[in-house]
Amino acid sequence: MAVTTKKNLPRNRAIGPHVNRLSKSQLYSKKALYKRPHKPIPSTKAPEVDYAATKTVKVGGAKNGGERLVPVHKAPRFYPTEVQSKPKKPRKAHRAPGLRSTLTPGTVVIILAGRFRGKRAVFLKQLESGLLMISGPFKVNGVPLRRVNQAYVIATQTKVDISKIKLDEKFNDAYFAKEKKTRDQRAKAKEFFAENGEREKKKCPDGRIADQKTVSIPQFYIPSVDPPNYLLIFVAGRDSQVDKSLIAAIAQTPVLVKYLATPFGLSNGDFPHRMKF
Repeated sequence: MAVTTKKNLPRNRAIGPHVNRLSKSQLYSKKALYKRPHKPIPSTKAPEVDYAATKTVKVGGAKNGGERLVPVHKAPRFYPTEVQSKPKKPRKAHRAPGLRSTLTPGTVVIILAGRFRGKRAVFLKQLESGLLMISGPFKVNGVPLRRVNQAYVIATQTKVDISKIKLDEKFNDAYFAKEKKTRDQRAKAKEFFAENGEREKKKCPDGRIADQKTVSIPQFYIPSVDPPNYLLIFVAGRDSQVDKSLIAAIAQTPVLVKYLATPFGLSNGDFPHRMKF
């Protein structure tokens, strides 16, 4: 009976961690590499130039010989007592981290750190840096359009349909970046503090305010004191264009507004590792 062998199998295989079945010399014989003609690869390096370490200079004075042999590069006068290692240059390129499978556009997340920790927000999209762009929306729980690291959020199973929301291309990392002040601006601020003794309040850029406000009147449901009853209220000029569309999507499920407005917290006997969000 003929023995059938599998094709395209490697000659060598691992029989343990970092241990192969055949050694390097055995594999060399198995492949019959000794029968192949050896052709040295021509070097592409430029020929090395032998630079002189010393040079001859003329010296004045009748008793100095007229010439003297001196080194081309003068040696340092002082040497460090301990040899310090030079740090290596980083060769890693910045790559945006991959998005978790539980984070999809429209997922309701719980913020774990920062100014809005414990609040819920809606995930809109991932920026080029890997950060998440979220919104409360602002009128529901006070969380404006901002970016947050996905390591500091918990993805819940609650979803909001944001397929009809069109996000402008201007919402990128440069849009959320902090404005850098020049040296003159920092000097003027220092003089102002020295004279008045008060801290200057940070002002939001005009462009951010214009994006946060809109002339149109969005409508959405907010739960009243009695949970079964919901009040339809109108708010003018307080929500961004994105929030207006987001609130319209949230309004499809009235209970969802109350869920987003309620902060997350733990009480006695709650174990986060046993919870299903």
